[in-house]
Amino acid sequence: MKKKRWLLMALALILLLPLWMWLAWLFSPKTKLVAAIVDKTVLTQQGQEHLSFTWILNHKRLTKTRRKSYNAASDYFGFFPLRDEKFRLKGLERFSTAQLQQLSADADLVYVTDTYGIYKNEWFSGKANTERSGMLYGGMSDNDVKLLANMKAKHKLVVAEFNSIASPTPAGVRSRFEQLFGMHWTGWTARYFDSFDTLLNKELPHWLTAGYKREHGGKWPFHRPGVAFVNDGGRVAILEDSTHLTDPMPHIMSLAYGQKQLGLPPRIKYPFWFDVLAPDLAVNHVISRFDIAANKNGRAELAKYGIPATFPAVLMHRGDDYRFYYFSGDFCDNPINFTTSYFKGIGFFKFLFYNTGDPAERGSFFWTFYQPLMNHILDEEVQRKNRL
Repeated sequence: MKKKRWLLMALALILLLPLWMWLAWLFSPKTKLVAAIVDKTVLTQQGQEHLSFTWILNHKRLTKTRRKSYNAASDYFGFFPLRDEKFRLKGLERFSTAQLQQLSADADLVYVTDTYGIYKNEWFSGKANTERSGMLYGGMSDNDVKLLANMKAKHKLVVAEFNSIASPTPAGVRSRFEQLFGMHWTGWTARYFDSFDTLLNKELPHWLTAGYKREHGGKWPFHRPGVAFVNDGGRVAILEDSTHLTDPMPHIMSLAYGQKQLGLPPRIKYPFWFDVLAPDLAVNHVISRFDIAANKNGRAELAKYGIPATFPAVLMHRGDDYRFYYFSGDFCDNPINFTTSYFKGIGFFKFLFYNTGDPAERGSFFWTFYQPLMNHILDEEVQRKNRL
């Protein structure tokens, strides 16, 4: 009888656990932290390209005012989808010089999550599309860079990630960003594909295969998984499993500082888009790096195009005069459920939210890499603000 009672009590505790986790989140104190989010690639009101960051802000009870939480559908600058194929542009392009100065004074941080933009074929079809067409809106603008320069001058935090300065950002704007923050985009972007078989993998963009065929006599000899590198000039390099790679999956390797200070795992897979950067090491630390497991043939293929086999994944500014991070991957774009942000301690159950048997899943990246990284950055910013 006593054993049965204990079992019932244990079952009741388990069933009530989500309620307690929600109540613990609800009664956690709020902290005002003003984040200016720039996202020009918002196809739906879910705001996928900045959703992960908003999830973390909400989970940590970081708010835009003393009371109001961040809303992924409205609290950003960029492209705003409306009904019936209509949209509104509320980017920084409409700001005057005085307004940009005021925003840099009001904001504690700026996070540029994506400036790739919205293209006609995906907007008017109502879904993400792998093919290129005329651009409705996109690319980092002069005003975007002016705001970032203002933030730097005010010794404030700037976070940017792929795709912020790659195509379609104009070369002049990109150059100013690079000079401001001590880095250079090589012109190459890349992504893992779980199959290069054009009959099986419908996510393979036509422009990707066409670009390769154009330089190789119309041939596309690939079928296995691997990594595709694409240059802003249209050149395409393919590294295929076994032929060029000992492991088709790109991995991010974190150095000692990233592991000890930022709580990052030593090694984690990354199956999505990233860019290839050359950092100014006098200005920035390399916290984590991408590693492409190229064999002899793969190293020769990379060398033919001038692509390194390893390059930065996370950059952090060395000095104390301002704070800057650059993520070389599409780190803020993760398939997560925003509802989970309302439960304190939800990270203890992170294993329930991804399938490690799926090579292309990105849930594990959010829970074991992106969240710890952003937690550290935001905690540091709150502590700095409290000291002022």
